[in-house]
Amino acid sequence: MEKNIPNISESEWEIMNVLWDKAPQTANDVILSLQESTDWKPKTIRTLLDRLVQKDVVGVNKNLRVYTFYPLYIQEECQRAETESFIKRIYGGTLKSMLAQFIQEDTLSNDDINELRFILDKKSKKQ
Repeated sequence: MEKNIPNISESEWEIMNVLWDKAPQTANDVILSLQESTDWKPKTIRTLLDRLVQKDVVGVNKNLRVYTFYPLYIQEECQRAETESFIKRIYGGTLKSMLAQFIQEDTLSNDDINELRFILDKKSKKQ
């Protein structure tokens, strides 16, 4: 059964990446991590954290003196949901169309081509 993962904005992905890297973390931990790579104000980061909690993507441990935040989904689940959403929006839900476009327009090394063949061969044997 597939989980229904809420949409995560680009800014919220930044928060999630910090929490996937190490969790649980306090809001201040997340703020310190993101202030190195963004020019966001602490209030902005707290708002994004609150939004993720409201969406049920991030949990909060309120048992400690300082609240700690942790992801409720693993990174791969969110990546898969985002990929499926992208394919539906941009390619009408057809994975083949997306792959064909990327393969035709991107320069692939022989190693890349062999790796893709291996993945496709393995996939066709499973079906």
